[in-house]
Amino acid sequence: MTPPEGVSALAFEEFGVASIHPGIGRRKRSKAHRRLQLYILMAVIEWIAIAASFEMASIARPEFGAILPGEPLLLVLATLHVALTFQLGGYGLRMLRSWTAGLRMALSGLFLSALLVVGIGFAWELDVDVSRGFFVSGIAASAVAVVAARRFMHWLAQRSFPDGPIEVIVIADDPVAAAELGYSTIDARQLRPACDLDSPESLDRLGRTIWRADRVLLACRPADREAWVLALKGSGIDVELLLPEFEALGILSVDRHRGRIAACVSKGQLALRDRMVKRGFDLIVVIWLLPLMLLALLVVSIAIKLDDGGPIFFAQRRIGQGNRFFDLFKFRTMRVEQLDDRGHRSTARGDARLTRVGGFLRRTSIDELPQLLNVLLGSMSIVGPRPHATGSTAEDQLFWAVDRRYWLRHAAKPGLTGLAQIRGFRGATDTRGAIVHRIQADLEYVAGWSLWRDMRILAATVGVLVHPNAF
Repeated sequence: MTPPEGVSALAFEEFGVASIHPGIGRRKRSKAHRRLQLYILMAVIEWIAIAASFEMASIARPEFGAILPGEPLLLVLATLHVALTFQLGGYGLRMLRSWTAGLRMALSGLFLSALLVVGIGFAWELDVDVSRGFFVSGIAASAVAVVAARRFMHWLAQRSFPDGPIEVIVIADDPVAAAELGYSTIDARQLRPACDLDSPESLDRLGRTIWRADRVLLACRPADREAWVLALKGSGIDVELLLPEFEALGILSVDRHRGRIAACVSKGQLALRDRMVKRGFDLIVVIWLLPLMLLALLVVSIAIKLDDGGPIFFAQRRIGQGNRFFDLFKFRTMRVEQLDDRGHRSTARGDARLTRVGGFLRRTSIDELPQLLNVLLGSMSIVGPRPHATGSTAEDQLFWAVDRRYWLRHAAKPGLTGLAQIRGFRGATDTRGAIVHRIQADLEYVAGWSLWRDMRILAATVGVLVHPNAF
């Protein structure tokens, strides 16, 4: 029987199933087997590296005295390091995916083992003739050796697993479309008899087809899902069900509530600790900038009054956190009779509505300083998605009509500056792309908040206060 076009002949011959990936069906060592070999190799290398580091420390500093390779101290320390690093997860997938993550766990294991050796020596009052200087030098040399070993193993892992350290197989009714995921793909239509729950032979055939996989992704017809899931639950392999009909909902996770499955489509606010940290950061920055704001208030107030004698401040309704409205404060930059309360028209370069003072305030971003009061009141943060007026448009379309993800950005408190602004996405929104880029940056910020990121964004903002797109 001839395999279909594009199907691995080995897979077809061995299993009688169609695969569009040449790796399926080959009798080779599984990735799990090769990962285990790398873990063992890493443990052995680190054990030897620690022993060699102490030996080198004794050679480099002979006043510490020589130490034999079989010294019990070395045996205990090196063995403890391997055991603790293993317990911390240092010999696992994280080691293969990120050498820095594996390194952190390895160094933690090394320093914990050193503390344990010292603690055991004191607790049991062991008579070990090892100087403190030698011990510290040995640990320092071991840390350097561990860094080098981890770097080498990361290089070796990349060479060993060019397509990733885990084997993922997709069982799909449309294998050509599923192949876009980049994993080995099996045609479910060819394999469907293997999920016959009344036939042990069929289930054996299924098990032999996927036994090398670490994870199976199932993309089949809704009518076949129950049979496939029951057949795969006994495989001893992680199995995930692809649900294309839910992709548009942006499901974040799946949970259970009183026996019923619930898909999480939105996360709440930051954890209490993170909210307190962010609020504390906001208040520190506001207090630090308060003298500047008071000075600006004095100078700008005089300038505005001398320019046209109108109001100093301008308040505009904006969309804030939770899609709730709030009043945003700015120094007035437009002529009183041409104020745009709803923000229907973006400010353009050379906009006739701007006063002489207003043009300067906008170019230097000084007009935004009153928003420190919004931060103080809690309606805004120093860093976050910039709030928009309800009438803001791009190519005559309201922002939320351009991109329905627009509302998602309001999960975070709006800010004086944000990720979009330091990337240059500021100024007029003349095109749909202008707002789409901002939304994308805002969603990236919302999904990955950290205090360090806020600090970096604030520091980068200094360089874009005067920007070609600020007018």
